[in-house]
Amino acid sequence: MWAKVRHADTVDATVVGFTGTARHPKALAVRLPDGRLALSQRLTTALASVVGPRLLPQSGRAFTKAGDSYTPAVGDVVVEVVAGTTRHTVVTVMRLR
Repeated sequence: MWAKVRHADTVDATVVGFTGTARHPKALAVRLPDGRLALSQRLTTALASVVGPRLLPQSGRAFTKAGDSYTPAVGDVVVEVVAGTTRHTVVTVMRLR
């Protein structure tokens, strides 16, 4: 008998930044519930058009632990993501909360 092991969980994540422009973000930098910071996979055009207007960019650049660069943002933007549970987290944004 075998059992399927789940390697991704759906969680809410706080948006702390983005790549691309605030008007047309390509990916989001999110803080996961366990405190880890990760860049999401590329956003769909529809999702980028909904999230973009809510982003308030800050000056400067910030970096994830893996060294990925992003523009920091402030606000109370929360997104639902599917986050991998393995060491190299793959984060896919599903929708704006």
